[in-house]
Amino acid sequence: MNYLTHQLLNSEELVTLRKELRKEERLWEDGKQTAGKHAAKVKNNLQLKRDSDLSKKCSGIIIKKILSNDLIKSFALPKRIHGTIFSKSTSGMQYGRHIDNAYMSSGRADLSFTIFLNCKDNYDGGALSIESFNSEKKFKLDAGEIIIYPSTFLHSVEEVISGERLVFIGWIESYVKSIEEREYLFDLDAAARSLLSKYGRSEEVDLIFKSYSNLLRRLGG
Repeated sequence: MNYLTHQLLNSEELVTLRKELRKEERLWEDGKQTAGKHAAKVKNNLQLKRDSDLSKKCSGIIIKKILSNDLIKSFALPKRIHGTIFSKSTSGMQYGRHIDNAYMSSGRADLSFTIFLNCKDNYDGGALSIESFNSEKKFKLDAGEIIIYPSTFLHSVEEVISGERLVFIGWIESYVKSIEEREYLFDLDAAARSLLSKYGRSEEVDLIFKSYSNLLRRLGG
């Protein structure tokens, strides 16, 4: 399964975000309003109004962190981060099995991501389940961790049994559409950076970076 998990937000940032998100309870609405025709039938959660000043302010903070993270940039090659939503699920809420729309008004969905904003011990249930061709994995990450995975995979959020699940979700339009091609580029970049760190600059490392850059130029769009 082609996915990445990574600690993105620190404890101080999480405390600030959670404090901000608690300020305006009236701004949380039924999540079905942002779901596609088929997904709306299996979606049961709350979402912060996208056009609210609070949502724009908090989204901007997190998006900036994503775009400044070298590991995420290497893995996802983000051209655009879009469609971001703060989502909250309480007891009895869930999001059934669905696939994300390929194209949204805000951009193409190559990769989906979820950032867990509260401690996983604060709620029971609520795991993110992602299906690939022959396997299924469940994720319930620590506060501040992000998971990025292909939008082509079926996925769901299991029912929250008790407590509150608070996450930030969104989509990435990548410079490279293909899952396999992004993986090749990610491996090349990782190998070159590792060699550079261990042995310093060399003709061999320069050649790897040259091939990486030219492949990205050829495959990107």
